[in-house]
Amino acid sequence: MSKIKVEKPKLPHVPAANFQEIYDMEEPYLNNCLISNCTIERENVDKIEFSQVTFKNVLFNDVTFKNIELTDVIFENCDLSNADFMGGIIHRVEFKESKMLGINLSDATLGNVLFENCILNLSSYGYSRLKQVQFANCSLRNADYYECIFKKVGFQQCDINEVNFSGTSLKGIDISSSTFERLSVTVEDLDGCEVSSEQAIGFATMLGLKVKK
Repeated sequence: MSKIKVEKPKLPHVPAANFQEIYDMEEPYLNNCLISNCTIERENVDKIEFSQVTFKNVLFNDVTFKNIELTDVIFENCDLSNADFMGGIIHRVEFKESKMLGINLSDATLGNVLFENCILNLSSYGYSRLKQVQFANCSLRNADYYECIFKKVGFQQCDINEVNFSGTSLKGIDISSSTFERLSVTVEDLDGCEVSSEQAIGFATMLGLKVKK
C-alpha cells in the first residue's frame, strides 16, 4: 500500500477574522487569518479567494463559491455539506474531520490536497483533475469521479462502495486497503489498478467469471 506524499499548507500564525471582511475588499478575498466557531450561510460569491486561511468549527450552509481559489488552507471540523465549489482551483489544502456530504467539486483542479477522516458520501468530482491527492479514512459512498484525470491519487482505508469511476483511468491507483461491495468502473479503466487479492476475486465475479477456491 503506497501513501501519496501531499505537500502541506504553508500557514504562518494567523489572527482571528470575520468572514464578512471579504466585502471590505475590492474583490472577494481573505488572507492570513482564522475563521472559527461560526456559520457562513446563503452566500453566493463567484471567484472568491482564500489564501493562508484556517477554518475551524465552521458550518457552511447553502453556500455557492463557484470558481473558488484555495491556497494554503485548512478546514478542520467543518460542515461543507452540499457546498458548491464547482470549477475551483484547490492547492495545498487539508480537509480534516469534516462533513462534506454532497459537496460539488466537479470541473475542479486539485493539487496537494488531503482529505482525512471526512464524510464525503455523494460528493461530485466529474471532469476534475486530481494530482497528489490523498483520501485517508474517508467515507466516499456513492461519490462520482466521472471522466476525471488522476495522477498520484490515493485511497487509504476508505469506504468507496458504489463509487462511480466511469471514464477515469485507475492505472497506478492503489485501492487495496479500501472497502466496497460494488463499483461503477469499466475493465479498461481498471487496467493497472492496484487491488487486494480479495478485491481481485470480487472484480472477477463482477465480470461473470467463476473463481475456484
